[in-house]
Amino acid sequence: MCRHAAWLGPSRALSSLIFDPECGLLRQSYAPRMQAYGKVNADGFGVGWYDPYRPEPVRYRRSVPIWTDANLPGLAEVARSSCLMAAVRSATVGMPIEETATAPFTDGRWLLSHNGRVDREALRPLASDPESACDSAWLASAVFARLRTGIPLAEAAPLVVREVGKADPVARLNLLVCGGTEIAAIAWGDTLFAHLDEGVLVASEPLDDRPGWQAVPDRNLLLASPDGVLITPID
Repeated sequence: MCRHAAWLGPSRALSSLIFDPECGLLRQSYAPRMQAYGKVNADGFGVGWYDPYRPEPVRYRRSVPIWTDANLPGLAEVARSSCLMAAVRSATVGMPIEETATAPFTDGRWLLSHNGRVDREALRPLASDPESACDSAWLASAVFARLRTGIPLAEAAPLVVREVGKADPVARLNLLVCGGTEIAAIAWGDTLFAHLDEGVLVASEPLDDRPGWQAVPDRNLLLASPDGVLITPID
């Protein structure tokens, strides 16, 4: 199991997901409060953000615990964007611990993080050329393949999750997908929360104890864009 978070709204620093909040992803890497599967997320981390001078997002990821990277705090202070993503990883037993198995995964303008586990056999009919043997990379490949055909994000991510959920009923398929101007987040088998404050903050569990955090019901899609936030059932 893993923890992840994303922001869409006025430009802010990447540190707002990791270091600044009392229960940001740094703390969630070693002391998550709501994680049901695994107790630490020390098998890698990754971050992604959008820069107006690049057509594709910037990504930085490592296969080491987030607290061991001495360069990340400075990077997170200066990396600013209106769309951010960060994730810390607890590898499923049998999955490789390597950078290519660590979120966020990318394809064109898309960033994707998976919080959960899934049988790769359930993904074989949907995915091709995954970046890693990791189940999350296979899931990302399936979503990206549908996005490349022009299917809107609000349809592509739920489509894959529904199909995989049928083939693997015990799969945990929480997803975060960012496209620079929109975020899709799915709750499927684990916790997901959202906080609205000038923009939308989405996370596996609240990053702080401010009022206003709302749980996204299981098997629901949260779609955030400049037009607002919509939460709908997906099965």
